Amino acid sequence: QVQVAESGGGLVQDGGSLRLSCAASGRTFSSYTMGWFRQAPGKEREFVAAISRSGGSAHYAESVRGRFTCSRDNAKNTVYLQMNSLKPEDTAVYYCAATSSSGGSVITARSWAYEFWGQGTQVTVSS
Repeated sequence: QVQVAESGGGLVQDGGSLRLSCAASGRTFSSYTMGWFRQAPGKEREFVAAISRSGGSAHYAESVRGRFTCSRDNAKNTVYLQMNSLKPEDTAVYYCAATSSSGGSVITARSWAYEFWGQGTQVTVSS
């Protein structure tokens, strides 16, 4: 089992940058594929990015590809989401999640694949 907690959210202007962090407990962090999801008011939770257990590969939602970068440091039990060129439509609560699934990108883009979730961190992009 793993517990995760996000940090790094805040208010930023259109075009700005933020880096989210997700710290995980437990000694088996490297056994989990990690994902980032977000949920805007009145909308469903949507996939943002996911990164493999080793950190060697990541995949992204079309809406953030080229602007967001997901990385992880298994020695620090932490996964990051670097968000650049932020837009007002990126405003949402961002969630970190962990899955022991070995499924590919189609699976890890689905929220139901994730067993453990953080409480979320608010990101607000002002225009």
